[in-house]
Amino acid sequence: MRQAAAALGVALGLLGAEPAAAQRLLHAGTFWAAFERSGGLCEAVSRSEMIAAPGRPQARATIAFTRDGKRRGELHFLFARPVRPGAAAVLTIGDQSFLLVTRGSSAWSRGPAQEAAIIAAMRRSTEMRVRAQGQGGRISDRYLLGGAPTAIDAAALGC
Repeated sequence: MRQAAAALGVALGLLGAEPAAAQRLLHAGTFWAAFERSGGLCEAVSRSEMIAAPGRPQARATIAFTRDGKRRGELHFLFARPVRPGAAAVLTIGDQSFLLVTRGSSAWSRGPAQEAAIIAAMRRSTEMRVRAQGQGGRISDRYLLGGAPTAIDAAALGC
């Protein structure tokens, strides 16, 4: 029962600012949730293990799918602070590393082949870490992957 309550708390915390009528919860797991949002967008979402300081955005990871097929597993990270201009972000899952594209406070996967490899690695691992050089110091966010495959599948099926 505590695990179900924790999962619901994570899901509610990941709902974001979008009105509840514009989104539907597809799956709530221990560390990941899946939502169908307005505009034909479905996402598997998790927050970083580190809770954001007051006044800062919560770091989170999102795997996005769209009904039109333009996004089929696009990975996006939102950091709690901006990445230094020109700096890269590196995602590590198990023994695999992936170089991500950065801009502002975000990092993205580089395309469909990398996205498929990232999702496959997420299915085999228990955690992932993304690192980047932020303005004012190093950024290192850890994400637990319990429930990620189910949330990813729910988002993919939702769209």
